[in-house]
Amino acid sequence: MAKKRTPKYVYFFGGKRAEGKADMKALLGGKGANLAEMVNIGLPVPAGFTITTEVCTYYYQHNHSYPKELKKQVLDALKKIEKEMAAQFGNPQNPLLVSVRSGARASMPGMMDTILNLGLNDSTVQGLISKTKNPRFAYDSYRRFVAMYGDVVLGLKPKDKHDHDPFEVILDRKKQQAGVTKDTELNADHLKELVSEYKAEIKRITGHDFPEDPMEQLWGAIGAVFGSWMNERAIVYRKLNNIPESWGTAVNVQSMVFGNMGDDSGTGVAFTRDPATGENVFYGEYLFNAQGEDVVAGIRTPLPIKDLQKDNPQVYKQLVKIRSILEKHYKEMMDIEFTIQQGKLWMLQCRVGKRTGFAAIKMAVDMVKEKLISKEEALLRIEPNQLNQLLRPIFDLNQKRSAIENGRLLAKGLNAGPGAASGKIAFSAQDAEEMASKGEKVILVRIETSPEDIKGMNAAEGILTARGGMTSHAALVARQMGKVCVAGCGALNIDYKNGLMKVEGKDVTIKEGDYISIDGTTGEVILGQLETKPSEVIQVLITKELKPEDSEIFQTYNSLMKWADQYKTLGVRTNADQPDQAANAIAFGAEGIGLCRTEHMFFGGDRILHVREMILSESEEERKNALDKLLPYQRADFEGIFEVMAGKPVTIRTLDPPLHEFLPHEEHEIQQVAEELNMPIDKIKEKIESLKEFNPMLGFRGCRLGISYPEITQMQARAIFEAAANVAQKGIKVKPEIMIPLVGHVNELKLQEKIVRKVAEEVFNEKGIKIPYLLGTMIELPRAAVTADEIATVAEFFSFGTNDLTQTVFGLSRDDAGKFLPKYVEREILPKDPFESLDTTGVGKLVELGTKLGRQTRENLKVGICGEHGGDPDSIDFCHKVGMNYVSCSPFRVPIARLAAARAALVNGSPKTKKSSKKVTKKKK
Repeated sequence: MAKKRTPKYVYFFGGKRAEGKADMKALLGGKGANLAEMVNIGLPVPAGFTITTEVCTYYYQHNHSYPKELKKQVLDALKKIEKEMAAQFGNPQNPLLVSVRSGARASMPGMMDTILNLGLNDSTVQGLISKTKNPRFAYDSYRRFVAMYGDVVLGLKPKDKHDHDPFEVILDRKKQQAGVTKDTELNADHLKELVSEYKAEIKRITGHDFPEDPMEQLWGAIGAVFGSWMNERAIVYRKLNNIPESWGTAVNVQSMVFGNMGDDSGTGVAFTRDPATGENVFYGEYLFNAQGEDVVAGIRTPLPIKDLQKDNPQVYKQLVKIRSILEKHYKEMMDIEFTIQQGKLWMLQCRVGKRTGFAAIKMAVDMVKEKLISKEEALLRIEPNQLNQLLRPIFDLNQKRSAIENGRLLAKGLNAGPGAASGKIAFSAQDAEEMASKGEKVILVRIETSPEDIKGMNAAEGILTARGGMTSHAALVARQMGKVCVAGCGALNIDYKNGLMKVEGKDVTIKEGDYISIDGTTGEVILGQLETKPSEVIQVLITKELKPEDSEIFQTYNSLMKWADQYKTLGVRTNADQPDQAANAIAFGAEGIGLCRTEHMFFGGDRILHVREMILSESEEERKNALDKLLPYQRADFEGIFEVMAGKPVTIRTLDPPLHEFLPHEEHEIQQVAEELNMPIDKIKEKIESLKEFNPMLGFRGCRLGISYPEITQMQARAIFEAAANVAQKGIKVKPEIMIPLVGHVNELKLQEKIVRKVAEEVFNEKGIKIPYLLGTMIELPRAAVTADEIATVAEFFSFGTNDLTQTVFGLSRDDAGKFLPKYVEREILPKDPFESLDTTGVGKLVELGTKLGRQTRENLKVGICGEHGGDPDSIDFCHKVGMNYVSCSPFRVPIARLAAARAALVNGSPKTKKSSKKVTKKKK
């Protein structure tokens, strides 16, 4: 019988060998894996060992206890460190001191706990003095250890910012008594006194003596680091960064090296490139006579890394060489921590460095040009949403920081439309439009927006709402228009009647016309005006203020987009209702329009009056008369879009929203409509009342309107085909695709198809021209998805409307779900908000089924997605997997979708990427 293998929980590293390596992050955490890797590539690393993440899992599953094998493995590894470092743990004459640090597989800087100088007690401190001939250094290390151990292990850390750190209070008192202002000015006697005073404070608060036994100290620290995996800040950080709780953290025990042994010692943190700009320069800070936490704690002002070249040329030269070795080895920008002990350089950590979105893109493109990485690796390295930072207007960071420090931060909402906007408050769409017409910059502030606000939204620099989520009307339209938007800011109390706004918990009243600034990237709402400017990419592509050759940022962006287009197989279209939106989308690389919402065209000029006249009509003849007045407007709109798109496909959705949305609701508005249409007020009120629905989303809308009032579909079809014919006769190619919404049964589509085809023949005969077109439907109801094979007998294309499909599959309203969905995500009932990222296991199964069934009937069926999910990278990955032809998203998300589509092809494979994806996958493993 084979002997049972003992589980390995401890991995040693040091000298010229390590038991781990870089690709063992899941087991050793990022820090442990990279420490091992640095040893393996010959860098100077103090010896140590890593306790695996499996022990963390065991620790939480077994009531904070450890596997029985762990103690012996830790002792064996400790002996290896002692041999490597020529010192002994707990030895009074030649003490080995260690640090105990966390190390999850994903970097969580500062979220968990660390203990330095562990192993010191009243005996070993004498050995350290004897060994270093430096009593001040020894007692400085000892007092730091007692304070850190008291904070982290014994629980004396302040609970919140209002509590005083007991050790800081004692330290400040000691400096005052000594007549000094800096820690470094305290002498050995002062520091020795601090050790005693710290220990006395621990005894006073806890009732127990500070532990003198180094082994007791070690196990206390190991338990504290494992315990810190579940502290509040670590939990919050994991949720924000989608790091699973189940991963756990490793614990790294490493022999101490000291940067506080005098002026020939120091410590520092550096990046192999600038993490803010991406520039290929060595970037970092250091301090002499200091330990690691001094650099980041703000106690002393660190020096820029370039100054080390003057202060210690030999160490600087060695660091520059290590910078080069690490970048060539990892092919990444690395974040490093180092210590200089009496002139000798030691590497304490390396990890892939955090960076801004712009820096990430610049580094990836530069590294391809430097032949450090391939184009495929560059595309996989950049998160698509990081492109937002290249496209959005921005605030001056110093000005914004100053405003917040001066108490001007009013509230925070949902970061629904990235970017920055500053302007005067308008509480109505009409006011926003009027103010903008006078050249004023406006922020439209509404409790919530509706389609009737479209003109005001278009006129505004940004949109702020008290209600609504990430897929609310405000958020959807703002993203399509490229507007900055903060939604669902519940702290706002908006009073339309008096034209003012108050903020819960703040003694401030803001009136219409006052300036506010909103940051749609962070969700912050700031009182007063902050300056903004468009990104250089926008200045090149949209406003034409810059030439491509004059913007390095644009050239970087353009290189990346060209590479993305080489690898993506999924088409990227846009959701656009107006020629200017379509033009913006084409500038961003859109290949067509996947959703043109005709109802948004009904609100301009006199159109809304004719729409209301049509709704209030009592006979088919009256309705047709009203629709005849709308026809020229619709035709002109479509002509403008077809001209801009110049042969690219344009998918036009026939009228979808419930009719009551177009009618007035305020008394003065009803009075105005009655006068304009010469109708009795009572009659208008009666019609409004008759159109009210308990659940409009599932009511009289979509194809149901066209079936009940076929003249609406007739007018829209005529407007489309006449516009197409007129543009085609100018020599411009047109590709109209007519999409019937909310079809649940094939018979509904057959009725609408008959109308469209009949009108098409009439127009083509009248114009003497025949234009190829497609007729299809939106799949946004579960029944449509499960009967897609029947629907495909009529439909020539499908476009999945996943906003409504998500609502109908889950049985919830996206406008009301904000009350409880955040709690579902917080409690991990759902991994993500299903309106932000497609629910692939539920809604996605219907999408996959509908696609499969549709193509069983019509092999060449074109399939796309036009819900907001069309701009979400995870959803795009799913669309690629199920074999869709295209995704459609708002214009300013087109670049994000292009990059996401390329990544999907590289990760999942496609004819273009078959070879490269295998290569990339192999490397990633």
